[in-house]
Amino acid sequence: MTTEHLLDDRPLAPIRQMANKVPEVTVYFWIIKVLTTGMGETASDLLARVLGPVPAVVLGGLALVVSLTVQFAVRRYVAWVYWTAIVMVSVFGTMAADILHVGLGISYAVSTPLFLTALAAVFALWYAAERTLSIHGIRTRRRETFYWAAVLATFALGTAAGDLTATIGFGYLGSVFLFATAICVPALAHRFATLNSVAAFWTAYVITRPLGASLADWMALGHTRGGLGLGLGPVTLAWTIAIVCFVGYLATSRRDAPSGEAS
Repeated sequence: MTTEHLLDDRPLAPIRQMANKVPEVTVYFWIIKVLTTGMGETASDLLARVLGPVPAVVLGGLALVVSLTVQFAVRRYVAWVYWTAIVMVSVFGTMAADILHVGLGISYAVSTPLFLTALAAVFALWYAAERTLSIHGIRTRRRETFYWAAVLATFALGTAAGDLTATIGFGYLGSVFLFATAICVPALAHRFATLNSVAAFWTAYVITRPLGASLADWMALGHTRGGLGLGLGPVTLAWTIAIVCFVGYLATSRRDAPSGEAS
């Protein structure tokens, strides 16, 4: 698999195209991505505690379907629409990992490789169909479908991986340092070695999930579990406000508009 193939954004067939539906990868992208992972983690736990696991999963699933329906309906990248969908994927992705562990009794040591296999399968199907895994050409329904399937798989994988490290001795704060270090690896490998930009992006994208979730858990959970004890509600609210502020800024400034679309 060559870099040229991975980065080739040209469609292989005369498929009706839209404007690119994914934002430019800027520092704001990574900040909001980490914020959504943490907010999704605590919001999922909060909903399960307040509503009960089954109603929380049903509500999370419906919200995910609605947000993705709106995302697929628009013809270009819209900051509010895109990041709302990401938040809903974050919430439901957390629930998916928790269902396997809490509901079915499957350990994180098992569910983590299961979700990794699922993500690998999505990437394999995506590449077989499109000959690229680049996010710079999400201009057809098929590519958009593969993109969101990959995003959902990364959130479920990251949730399971973060919970795994937290329960095998690292704790939540230790997991924060672990994943903060790990996320530097693809960046440095791309900058100074031969790792291509697509592989570096998706590797970092996966790691942001356990990084943000571990940080939010450390802030929210009680001292007996190694956390600061700030509470699920306050942490969820604070991170939600931060997301709204950043997305609001991007919606008005269009600093992350896809190339050729910024005003």
